[in-house]
Amino acid sequence: MKRTLTAVLVLLMCVVPTAAAQPGDSAGASIVVDAASGRVLWGHDVDEPRPIASITKLMTALVAAERGPGLSTEVTIRPEWTGIEGSSMYLRAGEKLTIEELLYGLLLVSGNDAAEALAGCCGGERETFLLWMNQQADELGMKNTQFSSPSGLEDEGNYSTAADMALLARKVLENETLRRICSTRSATVAGRTLVNHNKLLWRYDGCEGMKTGYTDQAGRTLVSCARRGDQVLVAVTLNDRDDWADHAALLDYGFSTYPACTLVEEGAVLGSAPVGGSVTPQVALCAGSSFSYPLSAEEAGEWTVKLDGPLTAPLSAGQKVGTVELTVNGAPVGSVDLVCASDVTDDRAEEQSFLGRLWDRILGR
Repeated sequence: MKRTLTAVLVLLMCVVPTAAAQPGDSAGASIVVDAASGRVLWGHDVDEPRPIASITKLMTALVAAERGPGLSTEVTIRPEWTGIEGSSMYLRAGEKLTIEELLYGLLLVSGNDAAEALAGCCGGERETFLLWMNQQADELGMKNTQFSSPSGLEDEGNYSTAADMALLARKVLENETLRRICSTRSATVAGRTLVNHNKLLWRYDGCEGMKTGYTDQAGRTLVSCARRGDQVLVAVTLNDRDDWADHAALLDYGFSTYPACTLVEEGAVLGSAPVGGSVTPQVALCAGSSFSYPLSAEEAGEWTVKLDGPLTAPLSAGQKVGTVELTVNGAPVGSVDLVCASDVTDDRAEEQSFLGRLWDRILGR
């Protein structure tokens, strides 16, 4: 059985401001989450399935970027991809655009034609691409989501929840290309000037995207993200007539009430442990990486050090010898490696070997 050594120490808390009043909104459903940890900071009706309109295109973009033939792949526009009703980047049959250029048209001006073009060129068939979209939703744990359209133009059978869309947004943010495109205010693509529909890019300090949407049935839908320092928050509203103001309030609440606090810093010495096979009796142990988590003023964090087993020389600085488990108010929130702060040589073995050779000489062996 694996042996462990456990110690519990209360961390030095970062300064957290007094909690702000909870936000109100006009949405049928809303949520604000910490992008790094996934912690839900506030929300209501977060698991209620609703039509989502063009924020569907976040999944279209993700699947095209990660399962398509490559961003630089040139696509010849087919007639059936043009003239799609609603928002458009005004594709023309026969013109050639790259996958990346179509993604700009998809995410900046919400081109329904760009959505159909990406589905057709990446999946071969529209239905194949929709299958990929739903497979990706399953992989992300979007349990109350179904996609029946790459554009979100059709409401029937195309639905999700605030919580599921937050999961999707966090995944999209991991893709550097999509993150860059979502945060672009305007771009010139294939002779077109595309201006991002997301007004928060101009109205909210630190906004980095992501996607707007509207149909008569879904109402106004919006996914946004914003950064303050190293912390990024994601907000989602569904059927919200006042979404610009509501997103500003949601993001302000999240940043002011749940700032990211460093629970443990990389290289911080957390204790020491005895070492066998060396004249060095102890080795200092430290965190192999930093770990931050959003905390309110009422919350406390702790870390628990667990060794994988007894330590025996030789050991190397940075060598993993255990785990630092992190909790907030007793609930686990993550872990980092526990590593040696310095090298430890097996000098006791070397000493014993030297004494053995000396004794052999004395005895004439």
